[in-house]
Amino acid sequence: MKEKLKSLCKKIIQFFINPRLLLCFGIGWMITNGWAYILFGLGTWLGNEWMIGISSAYLTILWLPVSPEKIITLTIAVWLMKLIFPNDQKTLGTLRQSLASLKSALRRKKKEHCQKKESKKEQRENKGDNLKETDKTF
Repeated sequence: MKEKLKSLCKKIIQFFINPRLLLCFGIGWMITNGWAYILFGLGTWLGNEWMIGISSAYLTILWLPVSPEKIITLTIAVWLMKLIFPNDQKTLGTLRQSLASLKSALRRKKKEHCQKKESKKEQRENKGDNLKETDKTF
């Protein structure tokens, strides 16, 4: 178990320190976040209140726990990775493999959920039948 966890951590670290992915992630981050930080810094330095207002409002939204910014940034990074480096089969292959395993896990969970739901329904129906039979005896 410990070796498996160590191997998984090593794969994740190697995946994320890939220079191509870091470049694409940096560009994606600049698209989603970076401009607001730069605008806030420039607005503070120049004393421009509208720059500070727009950037601080956007940054406030980004720091909310329900903000989908990280998902959007990662999606943009993967899209840029496919666009800029289509021949990087190692990283793209890892992404495809991770996506396939995620899909299979979700399908498995959905199947288990449906089976539990059906078994609960059957139990309720059986309970209802048992109650009807006891009602007849009184």
